Amino acid sequence: MKRFLTRFIILSFISLVLSQLAWAQAETLTVKGKLVDQDGKPVAGATILVQERTSGVTTDKDGKFNIEINGNDRLVFKMPGYNTQYKAALDIKEAEPIVLVKSLIDAGDDDDVYIPFGVRKKREVTATITTVNNSDLPQLPLSTLNNALTGRLSGLHIQQTGNRPGTDDASFLIRGRSSNNSASPLVLVDGVARDFVDMDLNEIESISVLKDAASLSWYGMYAANGVIYVVTKRGSASATKVTFDAQGGLQTPTTLINPLNAYAHAYLYNEARQNDGQAPQYSQNQLIGYYTKSDPYLYPDVDYPSEFLKKASPVQRYVATVSGGNAFARYFTSVSVYDQDGLYKGGETPNYNSNTNFRRYNFRTNLDLHINKNLDVTLDVGGRVSNLRYPRDGNTSFLNTIFNTPANAFPLLNPNGSYGGSSLFRTNPLAMLQARGNITDVYRTLLATMTVRQKLDGILEGLSLNAAYTYDMTGLYTSGFTQNYIAYEWQGGNSYQGYGTETPLNYAASTFSDNLRNNEFWGGFDYDRTFSNHSFKFSTRFQRAVSASASRLDDRREGISNRLSYGYQQRYFIDANATYSGSQNFRPGKRFGWFPAIAAGWIASEESFLKGNKVIDYLKIRGSHGLVGYEAIGASRRFAFNNYFTRGGTQYFFGTGFSAVPNTEQLDAANPNLTWEKAVKSSVGFDAQFLKQSLSITADLFRENRTNLLTTDLSPTIVGQTLVNINAGEAQYQGFETNLNYSKTISEFTFGLFGNYTYAKSKVIHLNEEAGLPKYQTQIGYPIGGVLSGTGTVRRFLISQGLFQSEEKIAAAPIQRFSGSVKPGDIRYKDINNDGVIDNLDFVSTDYSDIPTSYYGFGGSAKYKGFDVNFLFQGVAGRTIQINTLVNGGTSNTGYINQFSAYRWTQANPEEALYPRLTIADRVNNTQNSDFWLRSGDFLRLKHVELGYSLPASTIKKLKISQCRFFVSGYNLFTFDKLNGLPIDAEIPEAGYNSSYPALATFALGLNLKF
Repeated sequence: MKRFLTRFIILSFISLVLSQLAWAQAETLTVKGKLVDQDGKPVAGATILVQERTSGVTTDKDGKFNIEINGNDRLVFKMPGYNTQYKAALDIKEAEPIVLVKSLIDAGDDDDVYIPFGVRKKREVTATITTVNNSDLPQLPLSTLNNALTGRLSGLHIQQTGNRPGTDDASFLIRGRSSNNSASPLVLVDGVARDFVDMDLNEIESISVLKDAASLSWYGMYAANGVIYVVTKRGSASATKVTFDAQGGLQTPTTLINPLNAYAHAYLYNEARQNDGQAPQYSQNQLIGYYTKSDPYLYPDVDYPSEFLKKASPVQRYVATVSGGNAFARYFTSVSVYDQDGLYKGGETPNYNSNTNFRRYNFRTNLDLHINKNLDVTLDVGGRVSNLRYPRDGNTSFLNTIFNTPANAFPLLNPNGSYGGSSLFRTNPLAMLQARGNITDVYRTLLATMTVRQKLDGILEGLSLNAAYTYDMTGLYTSGFTQNYIAYEWQGGNSYQGYGTETPLNYAASTFSDNLRNNEFWGGFDYDRTFSNHSFKFSTRFQRAVSASASRLDDRREGISNRLSYGYQQRYFIDANATYSGSQNFRPGKRFGWFPAIAAGWIASEESFLKGNKVIDYLKIRGSHGLVGYEAIGASRRFAFNNYFTRGGTQYFFGTGFSAVPNTEQLDAANPNLTWEKAVKSSVGFDAQFLKQSLSITADLFRENRTNLLTTDLSPTIVGQTLVNINAGEAQYQGFETNLNYSKTISEFTFGLFGNYTYAKSKVIHLNEEAGLPKYQTQIGYPIGGVLSGTGTVRRFLISQGLFQSEEKIAAAPIQRFSGSVKPGDIRYKDINNDGVIDNLDFVSTDYSDIPTSYYGFGGSAKYKGFDVNFLFQGVAGRTIQINTLVNGGTSNTGYINQFSAYRWTQANPEEALYPRLTIADRVNNTQNSDFWLRSGDFLRLKHVELGYSLPASTIKKLKISQCRFFVSGYNLFTFDKLNGLPIDAEIPEAGYNSSYPALATFALGLNLKF
């Protein structure tokens, strides 16, 4: 912790010293100049401001101005209808007029689109890129940023997968999935590979999703799954800005198990045993004791979730930023603190606290230095320190205990005050919190980037040399307390049976681990030049990156990326990309490949047949086609192009000795022809604006065909050796997406509506499958992926036909060979191949998948005087989830009895039953993967609502601030689904069940201050 802070302070100090030196060099001088438009005509009445000051002048009728400034000042040239221009004082020459460019649609000051190592106006972009700015994202106290993006960007599907403090996990999918391996996109921060989810929102300027070949081919072999491109904030372009944000609130569970009480559990347990032909476990006297709760020690009835989970837990976030600068240096600095408490209660002891807690500190300083008119340098330093505390047994083990221990297992405390337990249930959740210790993980991350840009106008006007180098470090320090306890089973009187061994409180061994160092170097040339109506932009970069950890061999990658952009009359645009990149995952000689792409755009609204149209203000048609790759193909081992050997378990005797000698075995035979996945992406779409630019619509049709997927090698088994997979698979996805935005101002009332929708469906074209596989079991023609289950992803299911209602129905049905016997109340399955037997040949491939075919978001905002409100709905469709692991959860110790067991089949309610009969010993038939356990995962969720009030200008002027806003917000507020009252979360079905942390809703009060 101290070393991390020391490094950050030193780097920040250097940055500030450099900026202070800039001010120290200032000298007063008079600058004269002239403003002209693109045609050389004078621009009269334009405003010239000195950055960091309120003073300024305006141009006269001839466009001339005269202003006194310091040598390090930076001038800002503004004129309605023109793009704002910034120039350092020393760069202004009286003989060289300053040209103000008239703003075209999608080419104004606020229309910058960030691409890898470059910036384009939205008008120039021919690729498919969707961007959300910091100002459009909610200021919420969330531990990670991924879920703040949900529903806001077309083509980006975010599925939340976890809720624990500090692990607010989510998976990303861009457009569709055509790989049978990982579909995770490449995440970049300021152009280099870095994770962004632990950054604070106020560090970020914008987040973009790069979706087509034209935007992805720059990263060649690493970008087939798409790119999430994050741009951090930089120094203010016109003035010093100081901001402070604070939020505090509560997080409450939205779904939580409602466990059976002791009587219900005992009753249903007896029923399950009777269904198995066994004697009841609990006597009538015991059932009466549980029902009347006559003795809390002899007949315990413990509601574990209520005992150990709070109704709400606090969360808070504080952020301060400062930005500004002058002609020589611009800076942005931010500091933030985030604190999220867990839901566990009863974990505070005099020595430690075992309630889970997450606390994070974020730091960032971005410094831009204008050394002279030809040399610019940036130095970015960011970092974070996070502390994650949890019970020593782990969150999973603790949650599993409180969710799955039956209410009648034992009293938490015995009559003598000792921890309760039994021979079947030896884990006491109270003792897990109070007598097992805790663990604290401290993660330290330091991120540093230095870039240099040297203009080479002396060689060729518009040419510049550019270089960037990153140095990232991450480490984990683990510490805590260790302790153990004895659980006692009370046997009446003073008699107790103990389980376990008690150990005194002690410090746990501290460890350093997960140390990771990442470095990237990007170096090359840029050329940016405009000749009359022709504009040329060319970039070339050589990249080399290394990721080093003590626990593995270094990961290395390198390549050369090239991009050429041409524009004519700001109406016709074409971009060509070609990247030569490689991966060490493949054998020498087969490590590199070319990844070309081309894109074009046409501003049709500038043509004579549309220009002046009163309906269509702007129309751009664009399209792209190209090839990108994916090198992390998921081979069975690294460097699978080589043969490897290991010492086998079998031992042999040689010679006359009596000692056995271990043998040496070959692992999977090498595949020297392993290569990367190749994705051919095509996209065509348009951008349009209507009604005086108040309504904007974008739409895209897209398709991807991916080859070289890893699949089974069908070589004859006669070779006697298992082979690694081969690149013989093929799949595709296709679909469309659209965005809509509308805004309108009527007097003092402003409102806006927005929405986005994406449809994408995948299909397997070829995979090697076992010989003789029935056609109905093949994956060919079905979507990539499947339904998530406790054992992985399931693609084939039995077709259920309800529940057997009588022995006669069973006798007349095909024989079901998944268990010893089938009885009334068991699931009946369809005989697919009509052989009179239900077995593995009756599973069929289906379209069921956890990946939705459609995902969308829509919302709106309104503002009247000082009041404002905004909201967001998010939803998915075409998604399937399974409840097998929920309804049939538990162990034989619990009889697999849980709250869902109350809706089982019985002779008394055969028609109303939701689930099969209860059974403990013979459960195989009813737990098969079948469509009986599948449910719709479609949902529509009110993701976010915020209501704010800003103090009026007269008040904030007296307070000497520029803005003061109070607001109240809610996140994950309520959900509409198709689960027919099933008490689970449609997005994370197991949240609040089995061993998963509950899904959370967040309510917060906030304050925004700007100075």
